[in-house]
Amino acid sequence: MLIIIGYVVVAVCVFGAYVAMGGSMGALFQPLELLLIGGGALGAYIAANNGNSIKALFKALPALLKKDPYDKALYMELMALLYALLNKARRDGLMTIESDIEEPEKSPIFAEYPRILKDHHMVDFISDYMRLMISGNMSPFEIETLMDQELETHHHEANVPARAMQVVADGLPAFGIVAAVLGVIKALAAIDQPPAILADLISKAMVGTFLGILLAYGFAAPLASSLERRNETSHKVLECIKVTLLAYMNGYPPQLAVEFGRKVLYSTERPSFTELEEHVRQAGKAPKKA
Repeated sequence: MLIIIGYVVVAVCVFGAYVAMGGSMGALFQPLELLLIGGGALGAYIAANNGNSIKALFKALPALLKKDPYDKALYMELMALLYALLNKARRDGLMTIESDIEEPEKSPIFAEYPRILKDHHMVDFISDYMRLMISGNMSPFEIETLMDQELETHHHEANVPARAMQVVADGLPAFGIVAAVLGVIKALAAIDQPPAILADLISKAMVGTFLGILLAYGFAAPLASSLERRNETSHKVLECIKVTLLAYMNGYPPQLAVEFGRKVLYSTERPSFTELEEHVRQAGKAPKKA
């Protein structure tokens, strides 16, 4: 929602200041130049990307209108879930959590944390690596290397829409210049017309440069930044899982393992030590009651 507020602020300040200076909004209304700039940028985007990249962008855009799901409450749920799984594995043996990770949707432990269960990236990441832990054939170092490679792949894929949108933002000023040059060519072709007509044609040509720069830095570039920031938070949650599982594999008890995971979180979402300790204690009681 903040991106919509930002767009409104950009539009009000730019066009409001222009009108306050005595400018006419009618002079800026050039639909054909908008078609030229927007259509050119869209065509270049389609030419530079494949079907999967285009689908990824259209899937990511609606999410920007919603609140970022990776907040403090979700991290608390995640670490409580990891504690519950690791505590059960430590108490009863790793084999006892096999049914939980093979079918998370039927697991009574996962059922306690519906927000985590809805995120297939987190569920798959937890299940895959706990399955490897149960197998006992890989050392913590080998699993860490595999995790790093998967995280790198996830980060690259998630950033495809942001990088593509940034390229569009970089190209919009150039398409604005194209529109301006074509407008100047049109004006020069009418050199025999009265000065008033020539001035009108040249002013319309300059609108192309204005629109290209405004669309680039006022709309497309902030959109790319928002996509990139959202992807960083989705990457951080997987990093939290990685650090927690590796700490457990290196011999730390579940209570300390989730503390390792807590320390990698951003300070704005990181719970305090006391908050986390109290929360995981409650989580540890829930499976027993069930």
